[in-house]
Amino acid sequence: MTVGSGADCDDEALLEALAGGDRAALRALYERHAPWLSLRLVRRCGDPGLAEEVVQETFVAVWRKPEGYSGRGEVAAWLWGIAVRRLIDRLRRRPIASHLIPARADPAPSAEELVLEGVEYGDLAGALNRLAPELRAVLQARVLDGLSTREAARLLGIPQGTVKSRLALARRELRRGLV
Repeated sequence: MTVGSGADCDDEALLEALAGGDRAALRALYERHAPWLSLRLVRRCGDPGLAEEVVQETFVAVWRKPEGYSGRGEVAAWLWGIAVRRLIDRLRRRPIASHLIPARADPAPSAEELVLEGVEYGDLAGALNRLAPELRAVLQARVLDGLSTREAARLLGIPQGTVKSRLALARRELRRGLV
């Protein structure tokens, strides 16, 4: 199956064409999903360069194994699951200091940084940065993005019970870190 521009095809049809080696299908998926993936990843890590690398790795993984999509749920959720796992892997390999102060091209603080500066009791930014990447990902999905447990589980590719237990653990560790 060849998709041409891919504008008329849904994501599942593009993956099917991609499984047949259609590069246009990959291009169409990339053009459709890379912009929002990049924005969400930058929001997670604060590093546009790292986010772009993770987006590229995500689509390389899709190119190599498009049949990894099981057909359950949205293709976008499957892509996000790949991307967030790759981001977590990349963050694990970084020294802890690189998580504390993200490299910024512009000196203006973000809204989140302004809020964090206003915290009177404890070092919230430090406590968040000391969380394990898996805990931070669950906390961000549930609290910052406002996703339900089921949505967070689908996006992160983990069971709902794991989302609940990681969220509880993240909250406990945050409380300990803010005392």
